[in-house]
Amino acid sequence: MDRRSVLRVLVTLFVVLVAVWVSLRMWFYYEREPWTRDGRVQVDVENVTPDVSGLVTDVLVRENQYVTAGTPLFIVDRVRFRLALEAAEAEVANVASRLEQAERENRRNIRLGDLVSTEILEQGASKVDELAAELERAKANLNTARVNVVRSVVRASVDGWITNFSLRPGNYATSGRPEFALLDRHSLRVVGYFEETKLPRIRVGDKVSIRLMGEKKIIEGHVDSLARGIADRELNPTSSLMANVNPTFTWVRLPQRIPVRIAIDHVPEGIRLVAGRTATVSVHYNSHIRPILPPSITGGVPEVLEDRTVSDSVVKTLENNATETVTNTSETKVTVDPKTAQTQAPSRQVTTVQKTVKKTEEHAR
Repeated sequence: MDRRSVLRVLVTLFVVLVAVWVSLRMWFYYEREPWTRDGRVQVDVENVTPDVSGLVTDVLVRENQYVTAGTPLFIVDRVRFRLALEAAEAEVANVASRLEQAERENRRNIRLGDLVSTEILEQGASKVDELAAELERAKANLNTARVNVVRSVVRASVDGWITNFSLRPGNYATSGRPEFALLDRHSLRVVGYFEETKLPRIRVGDKVSIRLMGEKKIIEGHVDSLARGIADRELNPTSSLMANVNPTFTWVRLPQRIPVRIAIDHVPEGIRLVAGRTATVSVHYNSHIRPILPPSITGGVPEVLEDRTVSDSVVKTLENNATETVTNTSETKVTVDPKTAQTQAPSRQVTTVQKTVKKTEEHAR
């Protein structure tokens, strides 16, 4: 073979190897890398519901307005509830006056002694008891009237945005029936639906990059939690409460999608988080773990694990292994002050400890 033929063969092999490598990388990226285009922005929805019934006299907000917790939203027939409060106050005063008069008569009859029959004394005591109970009922009605006056002004329960708003003055509000929705600002999150084949590379605390459809800037977040269950479509309950399992199953099995809840850490300026928007979610595998070195190696400043899932036993194991390595491999005496944790270990010992920490960390994973 001449030189040109050899060159062609080498070029062909190189192209084939590159194609195989690119194909494997693409397959691994699409099948194993923890990313998905099936992400949604979600938010908790608070139903704004009046606690009293009546005509809506004042509407104080508008559609899509941002409000803070405690902001008045609308008023339900406050005049009528104030009149009911005044009537309850008058009833309490009336019953209290009657009770006071009955108590005076009862005390006078008791002072008269034998001049008053036992029956009259018993009737007087019974009347006092009845009026005392009636006074308690009147006070309870008064408290209810006060609560109704307070709750005739419907206020926002959380910070957020008003949506699906169509309330107008003159509408009749019914107690317990939602009038519109309030989106809780502090509950904004992203939920990514990942194929089950990608779950082994997702851990709580992993950093996440989020890109909303139509946006170029990246939203930063972290994995908050993973769902522990989804519906089984093959399992249908029967009237006898026994499982009704489909006798056939498809040859091609598609991986299930598992919801992963992602907390938002930073939103770039100019990006609007709207519940329901589509997002592409990429999880940075093991981005929350950094090697740990004991204070004897780091000059008194211990390294901190960002992985909240790593137990204290793993941390102690790493520290113990690192300390034993320094003791066994060092020919120079290393002095560790328990208070300041300072040492003068040579640089080659640090390299050895870092290797040991790396091996122990991989074993812990």
